[in-house]
Amino acid sequence: MKKFVQIFKDDNDWNEKTIIGFLSFAVMVIVMLADVVSGACGKDLVINEFTYNSFVIVSLGAFGIAGIEKFAKK
Repeated sequence: MKKFVQIFKDDNDWNEKTIIGFLSFAVMVIVMLADVVSGACGKDLVINEFTYNSFVIVSLGAFGIAGIEKFAKK
């Protein structure tokens, strides 16, 4: 529990933006795999375009900010 609380401090070893970006990307991959599997079974998986685009924006935004922070020195 002590290590979990340390994630939210300003001086930790975790890059929260990268974690959020990875989780968002993982959700997109899982949904696309589910779409492929349901398509192979003959069923149509209905995905709201707004929801999927939101995950794309979160992934790109999180990875973009993390990348800029990595190369732009404070």
